[in-house]
Amino acid sequence: MNVSELVANLTQHGVHLQAERDKLCIRAPKGVLTPEQHAELAARKGEILAFLHEINITASTTVPLSQGLSLYTIGRLIGGFCEKSTVEYKQPIIEPREMAQKLTVTFRPLPSRYKNEEILRFREELKAEFQSYGVKVEDWDKATKEYRYELNLPLIRWKRNIKTRIVKTGINAIIDVERPSSLIRELRILIAETIYQIYSRFFARARKMSVPTIVKLASWAEDHASQRIEDPTNTQTIILTELNKLANFRLPYQKKIKIGLSTLIRTYSQMVIGVSNTNISILNMNLSDSIFPRTKIDGFVLHSLIPKIFVPIFPLPMSRFELGQYDPLQSKYADKLVVLSKELAKTDLLPPGSKLSEFIRRKSHRDIVSIIMDGRTGVSYGFVAYAEAPQYFGPPEISEDEWESLFPVEEFSIDEVRQNKIGRWYVKVSIGTEHVFKQIPDIWLVSSRSGSNKTDLNLDRDIVRIGLKGKLFLQFPKGIDPKTADIKPSYDVYVMLAIALSTALYAPGLIRNGAPIVHFHGYPAFEWFRPNEYGAGVNNPSVPCGTYESGVFNFLSISSLANQYGGNIVLASLIEPDHGTNVIASDLDYLVKRLKAGCEQGLIELGGKHFTSLKEKIANY
Repeated sequence: MNVSELVANLTQHGVHLQAERDKLCIRAPKGVLTPEQHAELAARKGEILAFLHEINITASTTVPLSQGLSLYTIGRLIGGFCEKSTVEYKQPIIEPREMAQKLTVTFRPLPSRYKNEEILRFREELKAEFQSYGVKVEDWDKATKEYRYELNLPLIRWKRNIKTRIVKTGINAIIDVERPSSLIRELRILIAETIYQIYSRFFARARKMSVPTIVKLASWAEDHASQRIEDPTNTQTIILTELNKLANFRLPYQKKIKIGLSTLIRTYSQMVIGVSNTNISILNMNLSDSIFPRTKIDGFVLHSLIPKIFVPIFPLPMSRFELGQYDPLQSKYADKLVVLSKELAKTDLLPPGSKLSEFIRRKSHRDIVSIIMDGRTGVSYGFVAYAEAPQYFGPPEISEDEWESLFPVEEFSIDEVRQNKIGRWYVKVSIGTEHVFKQIPDIWLVSSRSGSNKTDLNLDRDIVRIGLKGKLFLQFPKGIDPKTADIKPSYDVYVMLAIALSTALYAPGLIRNGAPIVHFHGYPAFEWFRPNEYGAGVNNPSVPCGTYESGVFNFLSISSLANQYGGNIVLASLIEPDHGTNVIASDLDYLVKRLKAGCEQGLIELGGKHFTSLKEKIANY
């Protein structure tokens, strides 16, 4: 009897099986299970757990959510995956336990004579937590393979055979500890970097090198985990170190930015976990300063660390967009965005961006980061955007009888998405206790480009226009050549589009005339909210920006608020744990006034100061 037949047979006799982490929970009427069945359940525990986990995962992704749409449909809509010819669609995963089932990590062997007892103990606890949630922890020997290559520079007739072990592409993360530097190591790095600069200048001028090629040329002399990765775009490096100054809420956020970037670059990692005997901190390029008690390590691993490993921070590649141009001088929304940016200058919520060249001294490292960041030369902390009024063609809402007369849409469930004779799509959504049939409008918004000064936008060169009409559109200001100018869209494109689309479907009054959106790396206090202002998202897993999983969470937050409070929403604060807050309002002046008041009263601050109390109070509101 296979496992599905076994479970089905037991269920028919009133036996309930449930998977909780690595435990198989059994509830059965007295006398139903025979000793032989007890023995079979014990012998096939692993097989049964895997089957039950798979059932839970399938159910979580195919059953429509309370808003009436499934994750499959939401992901396709906000990601611009509505045409069959687009790149391969991958359904969003938002449940951390499901994420864990798909992850493989490895722990790099410790350096000789490593004696930090606190980190050693945490390292073992972390390994156990990973395994309890279903993350595969691969032994170092199995996670790596022997790798040999020849380094050859004809100009100076220099050859070297390199033999090392590298981490295979299928590994999602390496967990390592911070390793001390030495004079010999620094000298080796200097030689390696010199070789790379010579090669890139004289032999690779006409072609763009790949990340693995750069690693071969420049990282052979180093002793950090990133040097031992087959493909750094697929495997993240996580460093365990002592808890540092970032864990101090009193430290100004501007100083935290410098400390955070320096820490990531010094350790050459995507994440740094700080450890003390009482607390854990986690740092990535979002530069949040989240702190967790050591006693809450299970929640830290499940809701913060696993999501960050599962969805690394990557910007949307330009290939995802249909490119075009627009005239910002003819856009009233671009003009409003400039006004919004300047009005927010006094709040200090949008600190200036940082040029990576100021922190990354080595050219090889800058080149690797540039490839991963799709040509971006810096990082910024927040965005400003202005959603245009949604564009409808025909009635924005129809009756159930009209819905029944519509036609199916390929790749979508007929219960969720249909189209009329002119090709306009409608969705069946739930608002309160009613089903409503809404047209999916064309969504357009203007936003600050990545790396711009968010509080002093230049109308001619700092504002891009982004569209969602079945696929993604990106328009640059007229006269700007994106191939030569440093102009790229924000990492948060999915989030912006998801907020705008969800608002148009569930809270149309909030966006009817367009709506300003601000994202900053901090949180409001619960006391900041006024009537008809609401917050949501505090209990979401902390996925990073730049993923459409983060877009899905923002979509669900808007729809959840509309279901709870109806259409009388004048401001929505959408919380992204370990990242920051998105705020959307129906009016520019109102949004600016409320943000300024919050900052002046100390009720809005950058960093994580207000997050814990905000989470407790919103959850009980």
